[in-house]
Amino acid sequence: MHERAGQVARPEDLIDVDQVVSAYYDRTPDLDDPAQQVVFGTSGHRGSSLDGAFNEAHIVATTAAIVEYRRSEGIDGPLYLGRDTHALSEPAWRTAIEVLAAAGVETRIDARDSYTPTPAISHSILRDNGAGTTGGVRIEGPGRADGIVVTPSHNPPRDGGFKYNPPHGGPAGSEATSLIAARANEILRTGESVDRLSFEQAVAAEHVRKNDFLTAYIDDLVSVLDLEAIRGAGVRIGADPLGGAAVEYWGAIAERYSLDLTVVNDQVDPRWSFMTLDGDGKIRMDCSSPHAMASLRTVMAGSDGTAAPFDVATGNDADADRHGIVTPDGGLMNPNHYLAVAIDYLLGHRSSWPAGAAVGKTLVSSGLIDKVVAAQGRTLLEVPVGFKHFVPGLLDGSVVFGGEESAGASFLRTDGTVWTTDKDGILLALLAAEIIAVTGRTPSQLHGALVEQHGASAYARVDAPADRAQKAKLAKLSPEDVEATELAGDGITAKLVQAPGNGEAIGGLKVTTDHAWFAARPSGTEDVYKIYAESFRGDEHLARVQAEAKQVVDTALQG
Repeated sequence: MHERAGQVARPEDLIDVDQVVSAYYDRTPDLDDPAQQVVFGTSGHRGSSLDGAFNEAHIVATTAAIVEYRRSEGIDGPLYLGRDTHALSEPAWRTAIEVLAAAGVETRIDARDSYTPTPAISHSILRDNGAGTTGGVRIEGPGRADGIVVTPSHNPPRDGGFKYNPPHGGPAGSEATSLIAARANEILRTGESVDRLSFEQAVAAEHVRKNDFLTAYIDDLVSVLDLEAIRGAGVRIGADPLGGAAVEYWGAIAERYSLDLTVVNDQVDPRWSFMTLDGDGKIRMDCSSPHAMASLRTVMAGSDGTAAPFDVATGNDADADRHGIVTPDGGLMNPNHYLAVAIDYLLGHRSSWPAGAAVGKTLVSSGLIDKVVAAQGRTLLEVPVGFKHFVPGLLDGSVVFGGEESAGASFLRTDGTVWTTDKDGILLALLAAEIIAVTGRTPSQLHGALVEQHGASAYARVDAPADRAQKAKLAKLSPEDVEATELAGDGITAKLVQAPGNGEAIGGLKVTTDHAWFAARPSGTEDVYKIYAESFRGDEHLARVQAEAKQVVDTALQG
């Protein structure tokens, strides 16, 4: 834990924006260094211009590769292009427009020349492809739309990110991203020329048009939330966009639906000088972190004994695909706790949802969700880490809710059809207000009721050192590599390297008992592996699970 975690950033913590942007244009990546190649993780290609990992050359090549990919797939409809508030997002957005326009791609950019949350991009893609209509979503055939979101999500201010969303509206799968990354790196290695227009020519091109993402998204919220209940109950909402792409959306939502909603902080600063430091001392817009959310937590705590100014306060990360929920009685909720509450509430208040549809969670999410889903008589769909695994089910209505332990989720419209197939932090934040309006209880109180019914759990994630070779071996372990038969005093009930819900590779290992579990996955950016663990026997038992998990994994890696 950094000594200044939770404290407001100092000048020495801030990036030099000019230096970061200059490096984007001036630095040429060294392709002999794997860290400077185009690599798509679970949420696109990310990196910093200062490290030679996110530079103009990368974006030119990646955009060109996306143009080729969409042509090979027969995708000839409009491409929806948005960006968040990171310093590198606008330069990369401009570069992408120059390449897309030169290639003749029908491109849709924000009508306000402003920021666009990830869920608004997913929503626009799906609406263009038929969502919300009687015909359903078209993911095959001519005229299909897709999109690009320029964002590194909650990553520090020095980083940039570039994500492709195909016609299904969600994050591209590994087959598509592998092809795009390979082609982009080939263009970089060979120095192949890519056609571009000047930015002025590109935005003036007939096939580059303005799109009102904000109005389209906000007007449609009534199809997925009970906003009348929120207004009628007078729920007081404090919304903190954390300097991200949702900054203009929250005020517009308040005005459009006459909600008692206050935008706590409307500052946009690519240095994020107003942020409090995360646990490791970095500026990170992680709305699930108590350190990054310290300012909002302080607001909700009141001052001099006064009551909290809001019934619920919410935070979003830079592209608004994540949510943070702060209640007067519970503070910042653990993401797993809120997901369990949200699932329990929705299953009891969405009567038009298909009765046979499943509830999706990532395999590193809390076992409390399993208990809630079972109590509601629903099927659980447990998938690997990555929201892309929920896309097929959300798209056809066979999954009513998909959620990740990292505070990302989305769910169906009230009529049981698709809303977004990417994470929607605005949606989950507003759901907290609906829950209060309808039940008269805070999400924290409802979590307490779930604990009384199903038992309390202790959950945490820790890191353990691992070099590149060890991480590669961890990603390819088999159940037979695990020799242990017990974990923290209980017999092991399963050793999983594939997710039970869809049979996809975990990219690591999950071990379960009747009272606890752990999962180990290699980090994509650091020389560590991550151990997620949970115990329904308390903190001491959790510590034992974590210690023995490391022994189990290290033994398997040495074998």
